Amino acid sequence: MTQQSRFLPVESPADIAREQFTDPEAAVTRLQALYDQASEFLLHHFTRCLGGEKPRARFRAFYPEIRMTIGIHSKIDSRLAFGHVVAPGSYAATITRPDLFRNYLIGQIGLLMKNHGVPLTVGVSETPMPVHFAVAAQSDLAVPQEGVLNFSLRDVFDVPDLNTINDDIVNGVAVPHADGTMDLAGFTAQRVDYSLARLAHYTATAADHFQNFVMFTNYQFYVDEFEAFGRRALAEPDLGYTSFVAPGNQEITQSDAPIALLPKMPQMPAYHLKRADGQGITLVNIGVGPSNAKTATDHIAVLRPHAWVMVGHCAGLRNSQSLGDFVLAHAYLREDHVLDDDLPVWVPIPALAEVQVALEEAVAEVTQLEGYELKRIMRTGTVATIDNRNWELRDQSGPVHRLSLSRAVALDMESATIAANGFRFRVPYGTLLCVSDKPLHGELKLPGMATDFYRTQVANHLLIGIRAMEKLREMPLERIHSRKLRSFSETAFL
Repeated sequence: MTQQSRFLPVESPADIAREQFTDPEAAVTRLQALYDQASEFLLHHFTRCLGGEKPRARFRAFYPEIRMTIGIHSKIDSRLAFGHVVAPGSYAATITRPDLFRNYLIGQIGLLMKNHGVPLTVGVSETPMPVHFAVAAQSDLAVPQEGVLNFSLRDVFDVPDLNTINDDIVNGVAVPHADGTMDLAGFTAQRVDYSLARLAHYTATAADHFQNFVMFTNYQFYVDEFEAFGRRALAEPDLGYTSFVAPGNQEITQSDAPIALLPKMPQMPAYHLKRADGQGITLVNIGVGPSNAKTATDHIAVLRPHAWVMVGHCAGLRNSQSLGDFVLAHAYLREDHVLDDDLPVWVPIPALAEVQVALEEAVAEVTQLEGYELKRIMRTGTVATIDNRNWELRDQSGPVHRLSLSRAVALDMESATIAANGFRFRVPYGTLLCVSDKPLHGELKLPGMATDFYRTQVANHLLIGIRAMEKLREMPLERIHSRKLRSFSETAFL
């Protein structure tokens, strides 16, 4: 802070008293009012400063928060993985974008009130709202780089603080706050806002378009098939899909409406087949590599999707496999390294029965094979994920021995990362891959090698992923979100 700015008075929105609520919808409405007051205050003064007005004060606004105090141990339905706290005490969470998370917040708050029978307090927190995040929701505004304005931005407004934007809560290393309060949610408001901004940057679609069921792929063909399916779905209103969104926030509601190719595509373009209730399907083309897989899931996790699944290409490691065969992962050999600091490799990543069954049933439905016949085209086993695309060029004795010891049946560069981050963020996960090459058996990924069977299977693969997501959508929420993803001491929010 400059010497001059130390003497600027601080201006904030008018105080609004804390209030207790027993109605979750009313509580979220108050959260919205507090959020709007804070963000509009910052936007008002920011636009005036952009217009050349000399700052007369330091402008500071704060995120809203919810608080709940549990006085006694409560016997909660032990089947529930969320919706309750683990011990008596005071709990709190800062909240951002109540408009985006309204249904989620109403559901989570409602469960807490039902399970513990105590009211919730809504008020203003002590966490400042960075002006960058207040501006992010306004598509016609942007925060200039430092040096462009005639004043130092951080002297007049709060800016993002990386000392407080972290994953301590989900990584299990957070401690109670100075006042003894514990966390209600896995992400703070600043951490959520950070990811919402990153999502728009990496995918070229607003967070509002993301649906509760997410598929990841590493091959453009799946994007083309997804758009084709989306257009067919829009032509059949009974399927329940209302629109299709492509990068650039291009949203169509008619099956024959045009979609333009952006002059510059984002790093990980996202496509959304939407339903009015948000229970549609999002497809993200993360490209190749564990770094992109981690980046995408790091940010999508704050949206609290109900499931994410990897549907992409892999190398088949068994001679019995053919190009176009499917691999359903039930274990992961993690040599991607991007999550080693957050989730050590000794942590097991379990298969989730609900997702596994949905994927296997979807394969059977689309291929019209079942039982023992299904084994002709699908193998269940360990998927190895590595961080070296040209691993085949190394001395084969070491890698091949490790792959054999692990009983791996396929190898890729994304699946274990997506599964491990699903485990870390408590998002149900799964993997169904399609064999595109067999490097250990001389069938390298080269032009012209694809057979008719392979082409048919790749076309079916996307449909299988969609059908699996639709099956998961039909399940009760408490069944999808497994207790296997919850640790000893968990936040109440999903």
